[in-house]
Amino acid sequence: MGCEVPHERGLAGHSDADVMLHALMDALLGAAGLGDIGQHFPDTDPAYKGADSARLLEQVVGDLSERGWQVVNADVCLIGERPKIGPHRQRMRDRVAPLLGLSPDALNVKATTTEQLGFTGRGEGLAAQAVVLIRRN
Repeated sequence: MGCEVPHERGLAGHSDADVMLHALMDALLGAAGLGDIGQHFPDTDPAYKGADSARLLEQVVGDLSERGWQVVNADVCLIGERPKIGPHRQRMRDRVAPLLGLSPDALNVKATTTEQLGFTGRGEGLAAQAVVLIRRN
């Protein structure tokens, strides 16, 4: 898990449901032309039930490194009404950046709401989008 953010409601998913780390994995895999996390860690495989997304992210970063890729920076946007991310932003950067092989100043974490529209606006879940820059070593 990346960074636990206290809230009265938790997230449910096949793995640990860490939407931020899942978005980062998908962005990294996509940038390297390697598909998506569903191909690498399918939810039909019981081996990934309750999996720690931080370990999966480390595996993705390792796979990219073996192929000659290095993460340069990353930007993540968490989408939901609550919890508020601001008070946790630096702790999230400090925890997740090393998983990417980055210093915290090379990982941006931000949040937005959907003005109460859709499942995120109703508080039924969170979404995340990530953009990464990778380069060949």
